[in-house]
Amino acid sequence: MLIFIKLGGSLITDKRQERAFRADEMTRLAQEVATARNNNPDLNLLIGHGSGSFGHVAASKHGTMQGVSTTEQWRGFAEVALTAADLNFRVATALFEAGVPVLSVQPSASARCEDGGLLIMNIYSIKAALTHGLVPLIYGDVAFDDDRGGTIISTETVMSYVAEDVPVNQILLLGEVEGVLDTDGTLIPEITPQNIRTYADALGGSAGTDVTGGMYTKVQDMLKLVMSLSGLTIRIFDGREPGLLQATLNGEAQPGTLIHYPQY
Repeated sequence: MLIFIKLGGSLITDKRQERAFRADEMTRLAQEVATARNNNPDLNLLIGHGSGSFGHVAASKHGTMQGVSTTEQWRGFAEVALTAADLNFRVATALFEAGVPVLSVQPSASARCEDGGLLIMNIYSIKAALTHGLVPLIYGDVAFDDDRGGTIISTETVMSYVAEDVPVNQILLLGEVEGVLDTDGTLIPEITPQNIRTYADALGGSAGTDVTGGMYTKVQDMLKLVMSLSGLTIRIFDGREPGLLQATLNGEAQPGTLIHYPQY
């Protein structure tokens, strides 16, 4: 079984303070991943993480997602890449020290975009890592763009691209809320292509700085994915609750909001 885990930037950083890494939170999550793998040796994982107060703050400052052309903007492009890689190193270190054999894969090393959309990215190393029992670690990053010069690709975009060629069973998106919430703050237990319009107002955005579109964009991207990949299920839930990630990985919990494509 292959599961993709996305650790939200709001979970592992304080998105309201620049480069504020939540080391204790990341250590706990890493230990839960390690324990889940020990409990189930057949569990294959790919882990991704958001950029939070690292890459998002720098990208917002330089307007990197909209395009890169001037010398100052290209320096900003390099700064975004540097800060995103900085956070990635911290996440990788926490996972490795917990006993998870992670292998970081830098999206910007091979990604090519066209008007903000990901055209191509080399995923050979990701597939090889999974074959050999390693855990690939990806993240939101900068990318060269045929039209814009440069742009930003989100972790979900990279995951979706990988999922087109790697048979994933489940995607877990962890943030700092219990799931997707309605306008009155109640949990939306299930989102499907059939009911998404009902909740459009509730998916307006996320707290802090997020240059990749907030919750609405993430949910829309995940809906497209479940519609294109038969049997895939996606859960959005609160990564702050101790033990919940481990229980979910081991099939002992079904938390948060389920995104799927029911075949009626």
